[in-house]
Amino acid sequence: MRYLVVNADDFGFTRDVNSGIVRAHREGILTSTTLMANGGAFDDALRLAAETPTLDIGVHLQMVQGESLSEPGRMLPASVGALIGDLVAGRWDVLKELEAQVEKILAAGIKPTHLDTHKHTHLLPSVLEAVATISEKYSIRWVRKPFDLPLDGSRASWKTRAASFAMSQLRGHFDKVLSRHGALSTNHFAGFLWTGNFSAQDLVQLVTSLPAGTTEFMCHPGILGEELRLAPTRLKESRELELRALIDPSVRQAIVDSQIKLVGYNDLPR
Repeated sequence: MRYLVVNADDFGFTRDVNSGIVRAHREGILTSTTLMANGGAFDDALRLAAETPTLDIGVHLQMVQGESLSEPGRMLPASVGALIGDLVAGRWDVLKELEAQVEKILAAGIKPTHLDTHKHTHLLPSVLEAVATISEKYSIRWVRKPFDLPLDGSRASWKTRAASFAMSQLRGHFDKVLSRHGALSTNHFAGFLWTGNFSAQDLVQLVTSLPAGTTEFMCHPGILGEELRLAPTRLKESRELELRALIDPSVRQAIVDSQIKLVGYNDLPR
């Protein structure tokens, strides 16, 4: 069998991002999303989640961008580089911060099925250890393993291609830490090289060549409204392009023709 999870990051970021995610689920192939506990549209995301019970929800843990929940009034580092500097200097209790984010989502009545991190910061050793600890403590067993399948990365910037290669070198340590804590990951992952730059045709090609086992495809759909225009993110117009690809009928037909089981994390075989 081939199982495919299509997960949207950034649920709770802005209301127009939330709307795009829900539309991609209701009209397209999106099966799950990860919720930002400190997102500006967190309450709107909760409302939409209650109206959309088929949408599988996890936690989009943040150690960069936004306000801290463990230390209200303090801002998280603005970038991965700034985070690394803070971690080296011992300026953050990562486990305390990420636990506060999970606790907020649990208190809101959400039962998360999976974990990932904003900007893939769980590739950093101390963040990975905290995420794996949370996975074990709260029995949120699925954790994203963000190492791309071999995809056509020709449209990605050289920085993105270099980052993808550097990330792949961490796979061995990553697997050991997750295994020690009993965490699970899909067999395969795709989407990093294509962030903000894929079409329906790309998705059809991915689906038809999907390897055996379980795969997560990461995406960032949204609707370009005023909130998103003003938001601190490079992904703006591209979110609408991703949304169009995710709801294109040709992609769903390719999934049917390829006999792929489209699921959320809550339906993945262990």
